[in-house]
Amino acid sequence: MKVKSSLIALIAVFTVFTAKAQVYKLDTEKSTIEWIGRKVTGAHTGTLKFGSGSVNYNGALKGGNFIIDMTSIKTTDLQGEWAEKLEGHLKNEDFFATDKFATAKFVITKLGKANVEGVQNIVGNLTIKGITKELSFPATVKVNNGVLTATAKSVKIDRTKYDIKYGSKNFFDSLGDKAIDNDFELNISIVAKK
Repeated sequence: MKVKSSLIALIAVFTVFTAKAQVYKLDTEKSTIEWIGRKVTGAHTGTLKFGSGSVNYNGALKGGNFIIDMTSIKTTDLQGEWAEKLEGHLKNEDFFATDKFATAKFVITKLGKANVEGVQNIVGNLTIKGITKELSFPATVKVNNGVLTATAKSVKIDRTKYDIKYGSKNFFDSLGDKAIDNDFELNISIVAKK
């Protein structure tokens, strides 16, 4: 009898751990990326759009991959000609070279255990300008009525790791108040559905 109940318990545990994760497709209209770039004299803010993406979920996040449309970069703190000028500069060779690298990509490679609030540490490979580096950050993931939402705040990315050196004190002397921080931040909000 003990063997039979142990076997049943083992099968139940195995079933829980091997249950297939559900695939949730990214809603690119409702998902957002806000960016913040800081410099000595202030900061600029703006948005980016997702091109596509999906996440795997089974009681917690199990994996995912995302394409970011780098040609969609917009600024939100400037208007008119000044906004167009900054957006053009961010799209050119000094920054993201969107004519050659129209998309960026993030692929989840490892996940920490989710806590009771749904916060999970995410580790993945971020590719910008054809250069891939590991990135780690916490995110809050929830599922309600078949809709998965995930948010990550103040995700810091060192742009110099992706060969974006313009205005960096690490590479240029005597920049003074024209220096731009190496790190930029992203606030990410994802909505995905089965």
